[in-house]
Amino acid sequence: MTIQQLINGISLGSVYALIAVGFALIFNILKFSNFSHGGLMSVTAYIGYIAAIVLMNYIDSLPLFMATLVAAALGGGLLALVVERVAFRRLRSNNSPVIYYFISSITMGILLENVLTIFASSNFYSYPSFLPAAVFNFGSFTIAIPDLLMLCFSTSSLLILLFVLYKTKIGLAIRTMSFDINTAKLMGMDPNAVVAATFFASGVLGGISGVFLGINYTLYPQLGQMIVKGFIASVIGGLGSITGALIGAVLLGIVEIFLIGSVGAGWAPVFVFIIMLVFLLLRPRGIAGVVVQEKA
Repeated sequence: MTIQQLINGISLGSVYALIAVGFALIFNILKFSNFSHGGLMSVTAYIGYIAAIVLMNYIDSLPLFMATLVAAALGGGLLALVVERVAFRRLRSNNSPVIYYFISSITMGILLENVLTIFASSNFYSYPSFLPAAVFNFGSFTIAIPDLLMLCFSTSSLLILLFVLYKTKIGLAIRTMSFDINTAKLMGMDPNAVVAATFFASGVLGGISGVFLGINYTLYPQLGQMIVKGFIASVIGGLGSITGALIGAVLLGIVEIFLIGSVGAGWAPVFVFIIMLVFLLLRPRGIAGVVVQEKA
């Protein structure tokens, strides 16, 4: 593996990290895999696209990029609150089995994608070129400016999330409920408020990752199927572990870039899934995870 591939892999892994951490946040508290996160990413990618098209007549370059991220992040946070209220709160109130959560998340994800298809059609769109197309040279290595910006903004978003989780009261409440939601409720915490805050944080990360995916790939309603990459990163790092999600996402990005260069883009996903299966067989709790079971 060359240093250039390593740099590209870390840049790609930083985008996967946003998806994986947003995915892991919900699993960390409610102990179920929230696949509606993919539909949310699709919607927020379009929100960012609309914001970019509208604002490009007034601002350009880096300010436009930042405004697009803010619009998508806020849209993702608000949409996540709606999803939590519609799809999961009643299930939590009734102490429903985990299979109901799983079905509800899949249904909500499909619903979001189909509503998006109705309003935006199945046409493919591309984000405007509001980022400079130049490259940054570091010795004999190069990195595209858009990739560098995505790496910086992804890292900054994750650092802000870690600060909130470990240095604020709401972060303490989220970490407390990740251990035992019933005990936290008996200690006076409002589980609905904490869960809503967790979904909002997850939606914000989903909004940012949706924009990055829209920039890296063609924009279409099924873009949220990239949630699979976040799920794989979470499995490798350890379901329920935010640190593990970060590690797994960066490793996934590096391995994927290496596989694309060695076996081609067609075979790379096959080997990625094989790696995930190996982790499930040999170390089901992942690199940094503990033995976690979805709620019964």
